[in-house]
Amino acid sequence: MTNILFKIILMPENKKYLKGRGAQLNPANRFDKFVYDSDPATGLGADENLKTEYIGVHPKTMLNKVESPDIPLGWSLNPYQGCEHGCVYCYARNSHNYWGFSAGTDFESKILVKKNAAELVEEKIKGTNWKAMPIMLSGNTDCYQPIERKLEITRSILEVLWRYRHPVSIITKNSLVLRDLNILKKMSENNLVHVSISVTSLSEDLRRLLEPRTASVQSRLFTIEKLSANGIPVNVMFAPIIPSLNDHEVFKIAEFTAKRGARSMGYTIVRLNGDIATIFEDWLRKNLPDRADKVLNKIRSVHGGQLGDSRFGDRMRGEGNFADIIRSQVQLARKKFFEGREIPPFNLELHQQIKNPQLKLF
Repeated sequence: MTNILFKIILMPENKKYLKGRGAQLNPANRFDKFVYDSDPATGLGADENLKTEYIGVHPKTMLNKVESPDIPLGWSLNPYQGCEHGCVYCYARNSHNYWGFSAGTDFESKILVKKNAAELVEEKIKGTNWKAMPIMLSGNTDCYQPIERKLEITRSILEVLWRYRHPVSIITKNSLVLRDLNILKKMSENNLVHVSISVTSLSEDLRRLLEPRTASVQSRLFTIEKLSANGIPVNVMFAPIIPSLNDHEVFKIAEFTAKRGARSMGYTIVRLNGDIATIFEDWLRKNLPDRADKVLNKIRSVHGGQLGDSRFGDRMRGEGNFADIIRSQVQLARKKFFEGREIPPFNLELHQQIKNPQLKLF
Protein backbone atom coordinates (compact mmCIF):
# COMPACT_ATOMS: atom_id res chain seq x y z
CA MET A 1 0.00 0.00 0.00
CA THR A 2 1.15 3.50 -0.79
CA ASN A 3 2.94 4.94 2.21
CA ILE A 4 3.89 8.60 2.13
CA LEU A 5 4.67 10.70 5.16
CA PHE A 6 2.84 13.97 5.45
CA LYS A 7 4.25 16.24 8.10
CA ILE A 8 1.63 18.29 9.90
CA ILE A 9 2.78 21.84 10.56
CA LEU A 10 0.44 23.40 13.09
CA MET A 11 -0.47 27.05 13.44
CA PRO A 12 1.69 29.36 15.57
CA GLU A 13 1.25 29.00 19.32
CA ASN A 14 -1.07 32.00 19.57
CA LYS A 15 -3.51 30.27 17.21
CA LYS A 16 -5.30 26.96 17.59
CA TYR A 17 -5.40 24.15 15.07
CA LEU A 18 -8.78 22.44 15.09
CA LYS A 19 -7.98 18.76 15.26
CA GLY A 20 -10.56 16.52 13.64
CA ARG A 21 -11.74 19.31 11.34
CA GLY A 22 -10.84 19.93 7.72
CA ALA A 23 -11.37 23.68 7.41
CA GLN A 24 -9.39 25.86 9.76
CA LEU A 25 -11.24 29.00 8.67
CA ASN A 26 -14.83 30.19 8.68
CA PRO A 27 -15.02 32.71 5.80
CA ALA A 28 -17.84 35.25 5.88
CA ASN A 29 -21.02 34.21 4.12
CA ARG A 30 -21.04 36.11 0.84
CA PHE A 31 -24.71 36.98 1.37
CA ASP A 32 -24.16 38.51 4.81
CA LYS A 33 -24.15 42.27 5.30
CA PHE A 34 -21.80 41.91 8.26
CA VAL A 35 -18.35 40.31 8.46
CA TYR A 36 -17.47 38.23 11.51
CA ASP A 37 -14.18 36.90 12.87
CA SER A 38 -13.13 34.13 10.47
CA ASP A 39 -11.05 32.29 13.09
CA PRO A 40 -13.33 29.51 14.41
CA ALA A 41 -11.00 28.86 17.34
CA THR A 42 -11.57 32.31 18.82
CA GLY A 43 -12.99 31.94 22.30
CA LEU A 44 -12.32 28.22 22.58
CA GLY A 45 -10.49 27.09 25.70
CA ALA A 46 -7.51 24.77 25.61
CA ASP A 47 -9.66 21.67 26.10
CA GLU A 48 -12.64 22.72 24.05
CA ASN A 49 -13.60 21.37 20.64
CA LEU A 50 -15.76 22.79 17.91
CA LYS A 51 -18.94 20.84 18.60
CA THR A 52 -21.31 19.66 15.90
CA GLU A 53 -24.84 21.06 15.91
CA TYR A 54 -27.73 19.29 14.17
CA ILE A 55 -30.48 21.56 12.93
CA GLY A 56 -33.84 20.17 11.83
CA VAL A 57 -35.31 21.62 8.64
CA HIS A 58 -38.56 20.79 6.87
CA PRO A 59 -38.22 21.13 3.08
CA LYS A 60 -41.25 20.97 0.82
CA THR A 61 -39.46 18.96 -1.87
CA MET A 62 -36.51 16.54 -1.84
CA LEU A 63 -35.65 15.66 -5.43
CA ASN A 64 -33.44 18.05 -7.39
CA LYS A 65 -33.37 17.97 -11.18
CA VAL A 66 -29.77 17.55 -12.41
CA GLU A 67 -29.10 20.07 -15.15
CA SER A 68 -25.36 19.47 -15.47
CA PRO A 69 -24.23 17.58 -18.61
CA ASP A 70 -21.26 16.30 -16.56
CA ILE A 71 -23.51 14.10 -14.40
CA PRO A 72 -25.28 11.17 -16.12
CA LEU A 73 -28.21 10.91 -13.68
CA GLY A 74 -31.50 12.74 -13.80
CA TRP A 75 -32.17 13.57 -10.15
CA SER A 76 -30.26 14.03 -6.90
CA LEU A 77 -31.35 13.69 -3.31
CA ASN A 78 -29.63 15.00 -0.15
CA PRO A 79 -30.92 14.00 3.31
CA TYR A 80 -28.38 16.33 4.93
CA GLN A 81 -26.90 19.73 4.13
CA GLY A 82 -23.41 20.27 5.46
CA CYS A 83 -21.19 17.29 6.19
CA GLU A 84 -19.32 16.30 9.32
CA HIS A 85 -16.77 14.36 7.28
CA GLY A 86 -14.97 17.68 6.88
CA CYS A 87 -13.26 17.01 3.54
CA VAL A 88 -11.29 20.19 3.01
CA TYR A 89 -11.68 20.19 -0.79
CA CYS A 90 -15.45 19.52 -0.87
CA TYR A 91 -17.25 21.34 -3.68
CA ALA A 92 -20.47 21.31 -1.63
CA ARG A 93 -19.09 23.77 0.92
CA ASN A 94 -20.22 26.79 -1.09
CA SER A 95 -23.85 25.64 -0.92
CA HIS A 96 -23.88 26.24 2.84
CA ASN A 97 -23.98 29.98 2.16
CA TYR A 98 -27.52 29.60 0.88
CA TRP A 99 -28.59 28.35 4.31
CA GLY A 100 -27.04 31.33 6.06
CA PHE A 101 -23.79 29.65 7.12
CA SER A 102 -20.10 29.72 6.20
CA ALA A 103 -18.42 27.31 3.80
CA GLY A 104 -15.69 26.78 6.41
CA THR A 105 -16.10 25.16 9.80
CA ASP A 106 -19.84 25.91 9.72
CA PHE A 107 -20.17 23.45 6.84
CA GLU A 108 -18.85 20.58 8.94
CA SER A 109 -20.24 21.61 12.35
CA LYS A 110 -23.75 22.89 11.51
CA ILE A 111 -25.57 20.01 9.84
CA LEU A 112 -29.07 20.53 8.50
CA VAL A 113 -31.22 17.42 8.91
CA LYS A 114 -34.24 16.67 6.71
CA LYS A 115 -36.23 14.28 8.86
CA ASN A 116 -39.22 14.18 6.52
CA ALA A 117 -37.08 13.20 3.52
CA ALA A 118 -38.52 9.71 2.99
CA GLU A 119 -42.11 10.99 3.08
CA LEU A 120 -41.35 13.59 0.42
CA VAL A 121 -39.60 11.05 -1.79
CA GLU A 122 -42.55 8.68 -1.59
CA GLU A 123 -45.00 11.46 -2.35
CA LYS A 124 -43.02 12.32 -5.49
CA ILE A 125 -42.33 8.90 -6.98
CA LYS A 126 -45.77 7.45 -6.41
CA GLY A 127 -47.33 10.19 -8.54
CA THR A 128 -49.00 9.07 -11.74
CA ASN A 129 -46.83 11.39 -13.86
CA TRP A 130 -43.52 10.24 -12.38
CA LYS A 131 -41.36 8.15 -14.71
CA ALA A 132 -38.53 6.09 -13.23
CA MET A 133 -35.12 7.66 -13.70
CA PRO A 134 -32.02 6.90 -11.56
CA ILE A 135 -31.78 9.12 -8.49
CA MET A 136 -28.33 10.02 -7.12
CA LEU A 137 -28.09 9.66 -3.35
CA SER A 138 -26.37 12.00 -2.57
CA GLY A 139 -25.38 14.60 -5.12
CA ASN A 140 -24.04 17.14 -2.66
CA THR A 141 -23.19 15.90 0.85
CA ASP A 142 -22.62 12.34 2.06
CA CYS A 143 -25.84 10.47 2.86
CA TYR A 144 -23.92 8.19 5.25
CA GLN A 145 -22.17 10.84 7.34
CA PRO A 146 -21.88 10.06 11.09
CA ILE A 147 -25.33 11.27 12.25
CA GLU A 148 -27.00 8.82 9.85
CA ARG A 149 -26.05 6.02 12.25
CA LYS A 150 -28.54 7.46 14.72
CA LEU A 151 -31.21 9.06 12.52
CA GLU A 152 -31.42 6.43 9.72
CA ILE A 153 -32.89 8.91 7.24
CA THR A 154 -30.97 7.40 4.33
CA ARG A 155 -32.16 3.94 5.31
CA SER A 156 -35.78 5.13 5.38
CA ILE A 157 -35.33 6.57 1.86
CA LEU A 158 -33.91 3.27 0.61
CA GLU A 159 -36.90 1.45 2.11
CA VAL A 160 -39.23 3.70 0.13
CA LEU A 161 -37.24 3.25 -3.08
CA TRP A 162 -37.26 -0.53 -2.66
CA ARG A 163 -41.00 -0.56 -1.94
CA TYR A 164 -41.60 1.22 -5.23
CA ARG A 165 -38.81 -0.68 -7.04
CA HIS A 166 -37.12 2.58 -7.96
CA PRO A 167 -33.48 2.73 -9.17
CA VAL A 168 -30.88 4.61 -7.12
CA SER A 169 -27.17 5.37 -7.39
CA ILE A 170 -25.37 5.87 -4.07
CA ILE A 171 -22.04 7.62 -3.57
CA THR A 172 -20.34 7.62 -0.17
CA LYS A 173 -16.99 7.39 1.61
CA ASN A 174 -18.44 5.89 4.77
CA SER A 175 -18.56 2.18 5.60
CA LEU A 176 -21.93 2.76 7.27
CA VAL A 177 -23.45 1.82 3.91
CA LEU A 178 -22.90 -1.81 4.96
CA ARG A 179 -25.60 -1.39 7.61
CA ASP A 180 -28.16 -1.36 4.80
CA LEU A 181 -26.81 -4.44 3.06
CA ASN A 182 -30.10 -6.31 3.43
CA ILE A 183 -31.95 -3.67 1.37
CA LEU A 184 -29.13 -3.19 -1.12
CA LYS A 185 -28.95 -6.92 -1.86
CA LYS A 186 -32.63 -7.05 -2.78
CA MET A 187 -32.30 -3.98 -4.95
CA SER A 188 -29.20 -5.34 -6.65
CA GLU A 189 -30.92 -8.61 -7.51
CA ASN A 190 -33.39 -6.50 -9.48
CA ASN A 191 -30.76 -4.17 -11.01
CA LEU A 192 -32.00 -1.21 -8.99
CA VAL A 193 -28.81 -0.01 -7.29
CA HIS A 194 -25.22 1.02 -8.02
CA VAL A 195 -22.82 2.06 -5.25
CA SER A 196 -19.80 4.30 -5.75
CA ILE A 197 -17.18 4.34 -3.00
CA SER A 198 -14.98 7.43 -2.98
CA VAL A 199 -11.29 6.63 -2.46
CA THR A 200 -8.98 9.64 -2.37
CA SER A 201 -5.76 7.95 -1.29
CA LEU A 202 -4.30 4.70 -0.02
CA SER A 203 -2.22 6.70 2.47
CA GLU A 204 -3.94 6.86 5.85
CA ASP A 205 -1.76 9.82 6.81
CA LEU A 206 -3.05 11.84 3.87
CA ARG A 207 -6.62 10.62 4.41
CA ARG A 208 -6.61 11.93 7.99
CA LEU A 209 -5.50 15.35 6.82
CA LEU A 210 -7.82 15.68 3.83
CA GLU A 211 -10.90 13.94 5.22
CA PRO A 212 -10.63 13.92 9.02
CA ARG A 213 -13.96 12.27 9.92
CA THR A 214 -14.36 9.78 7.09
CA ALA A 215 -13.89 6.02 7.12
CA SER A 216 -10.29 4.83 7.11
CA VAL A 217 -8.59 3.54 3.97
CA GLN A 218 -8.78 -0.06 5.18
CA SER A 219 -12.45 0.35 6.06
CA ARG A 220 -13.27 1.62 2.58
CA LEU A 221 -11.41 -1.26 0.93
CA PHE A 222 -13.31 -3.69 3.16
CA THR A 223 -16.58 -1.98 2.22
CA ILE A 224 -15.84 -2.44 -1.48
CA GLU A 225 -15.04 -6.10 -0.87
CA LYS A 226 -18.15 -6.74 1.23
CA LEU A 227 -20.53 -5.04 -1.17
CA SER A 228 -19.00 -6.84 -4.15
CA ALA A 229 -19.16 -10.21 -2.40
CA ASN A 230 -22.90 -9.65 -1.97
CA GLY A 231 -23.43 -9.00 -5.66
CA ILE A 232 -23.78 -5.24 -5.43
CA PRO A 233 -22.10 -3.45 -8.36
CA VAL A 234 -19.41 -1.12 -7.04
CA ASN A 235 -17.76 1.75 -8.86
CA VAL A 236 -14.70 3.42 -7.34
CA MET A 237 -14.44 7.19 -7.54
CA PHE A 238 -10.83 8.37 -7.35
CA ALA A 239 -11.90 11.89 -6.50
CA PRO A 240 -10.58 14.38 -6.35
CA ILE A 241 -7.14 13.89 -7.86
CA ILE A 242 -4.98 16.63 -6.35
CA PRO A 243 -1.71 17.38 -8.19
CA SER A 244 1.44 16.61 -6.17
CA LEU A 245 -0.62 15.04 -3.36
CA ASN A 246 -2.30 11.90 -4.70
CA ASP A 247 -1.95 11.92 -8.50
CA HIS A 248 0.73 9.20 -8.34
CA GLU A 249 -1.83 6.72 -6.96
CA VAL A 250 -3.91 6.05 -10.08
CA PHE A 251 -2.61 2.53 -10.72
CA LYS A 252 -2.41 1.47 -7.07
CA ILE A 253 -5.96 2.56 -6.32
CA ALA A 254 -7.17 0.76 -9.45
CA GLU A 255 -5.28 -2.39 -8.48
CA PHE A 256 -6.30 -2.47 -4.81
CA THR A 257 -9.98 -1.79 -5.48
CA ALA A 258 -10.23 -4.15 -8.45
CA LYS A 259 -8.80 -6.95 -6.31
CA ARG A 260 -11.66 -6.35 -3.89
CA GLY A 261 -14.30 -6.66 -6.57
CA ALA A 262 -14.92 -3.15 -7.88
CA ARG A 263 -16.23 -3.21 -11.43
CA SER A 264 -15.21 0.23 -12.66
CA MET A 265 -13.33 3.40 -11.73
CA GLY A 266 -14.13 7.06 -12.31
CA TYR A 267 -12.19 10.18 -11.41
CA THR A 268 -12.30 13.95 -11.14
CA ILE A 269 -9.53 16.53 -10.79
CA VAL A 270 -9.84 18.96 -7.90
CA ARG A 271 -11.36 22.39 -8.53
CA LEU A 272 -11.51 25.10 -5.89
CA ASN A 273 -14.49 27.32 -6.61
CA GLY A 274 -15.51 30.25 -4.41
CA ASP A 275 -14.60 30.05 -0.72
CA ILE A 276 -13.12 26.58 -1.16
CA ALA A 277 -9.99 28.14 -2.67
CA THR A 278 -9.39 30.18 0.51
CA ILE A 279 -10.17 27.25 2.80
CA PHE A 280 -7.99 24.79 0.88
CA GLU A 281 -5.01 27.13 0.53
CA ASP A 282 -5.13 27.95 4.25
CA TRP A 283 -5.24 24.21 5.08
CA LEU A 284 -2.42 23.46 2.62
CA ARG A 285 -0.06 26.14 3.95
CA LYS A 286 -0.65 25.07 7.55
CA ASN A 287 -0.18 21.36 6.95
CA LEU A 288 2.12 21.01 3.92
CA PRO A 289 3.87 24.36 3.49
CA ASP A 290 6.82 22.84 1.64
CA ARG A 291 4.67 21.85 -1.34
CA ALA A 292 1.84 24.39 -1.16
CA ASP A 293 2.93 26.56 -4.09
CA LYS A 294 3.60 23.53 -6.28
CA VAL A 295 0.16 22.09 -5.61
CA LEU A 296 -1.66 25.37 -6.20
CA ASN A 297 0.23 26.14 -9.41
CA LYS A 298 -0.53 22.70 -10.82
CA ILE A 299 -4.21 23.10 -9.99
CA ARG A 300 -4.18 26.41 -11.88
CA SER A 301 -2.50 24.73 -14.84
CA VAL A 302 -5.48 22.40 -15.40
CA HIS A 303 -8.14 25.09 -15.00
CA GLY A 304 -7.05 27.82 -17.36
CA GLY A 305 -4.86 29.59 -14.80
CA GLN A 306 -7.52 29.63 -12.09
CA LEU A 307 -8.04 27.55 -8.95
CA GLY A 308 -11.74 27.23 -9.72
CA ASP A 309 -13.54 26.06 -12.82
CA SER A 310 -17.24 26.15 -13.72
CA ARG A 311 -17.02 25.17 -17.39
CA PHE A 312 -19.16 22.18 -18.29
CA GLY A 313 -17.04 19.48 -19.86
CA ASP A 314 -13.73 20.81 -18.47
CA ARG A 315 -14.39 21.44 -14.78
CA MET A 316 -14.29 17.76 -13.76
CA ARG A 317 -11.37 16.59 -15.92
CA GLY A 318 -9.31 19.73 -16.49
CA GLU A 319 -7.19 20.63 -19.51
CA GLY A 320 -3.52 20.78 -20.47
CA ASN A 321 -0.59 18.39 -20.10
CA PHE A 322 -1.26 17.26 -16.55
CA ALA A 323 -4.92 16.55 -17.28
CA ASP A 324 -3.94 14.59 -20.40
CA ILE A 325 -1.47 12.49 -18.41
CA ILE A 326 -4.10 11.66 -15.77
CA ARG A 327 -6.65 10.80 -18.45
CA SER A 328 -4.19 8.43 -20.13
CA GLN A 329 -3.23 6.79 -16.84
CA VAL A 330 -6.86 6.19 -15.89
CA GLN A 331 -7.62 4.69 -19.29
CA LEU A 332 -4.64 2.37 -19.01
CA ALA A 333 -5.54 1.42 -15.42
CA ARG A 334 -9.08 0.60 -16.47
CA LYS A 335 -7.83 -1.62 -19.28
CA LYS A 336 -5.34 -3.39 -17.01
CA PHE A 337 -7.49 -3.96 -13.93
CA PHE A 338 -11.15 -3.64 -14.95
CA GLU A 339 -11.28 -5.10 -18.45
CA GLY A 340 -14.26 -7.39 -18.91
CA ARG A 341 -16.12 -5.96 -15.92
CA GLU A 342 -19.18 -3.79 -16.21
CA ILE A 343 -21.86 -2.06 -14.19
CA PRO A 344 -25.26 -3.49 -15.25
CA PRO A 345 -27.84 -1.03 -16.56
CA PHE A 346 -30.67 0.02 -14.27
CA ASN A 347 -34.02 -1.70 -14.55
CA LEU A 348 -36.47 1.14 -15.23
CA GLU A 349 -39.50 -1.09 -15.84
CA LEU A 350 -40.17 -2.49 -12.37
CA HIS A 351 -41.22 0.84 -10.92
CA GLN A 352 -43.97 1.31 -13.50
CA GLN A 353 -45.16 -2.27 -12.96
CA ILE A 354 -45.49 -1.67 -9.22
CA LYS A 355 -47.55 1.46 -9.78
CA ASN A 356 -49.50 -0.04 -12.68
CA PRO A 357 -49.91 -3.82 -12.16
CA GLN A 358 -51.88 -4.13 -15.39
CA LEU A 359 -48.67 -3.45 -17.33
CA LYS A 360 -47.55 -6.98 -16.47
CA LEU A 361 -50.26 -8.26 -18.82
CA PHE A 362 -48.29 -6.80 -21.72
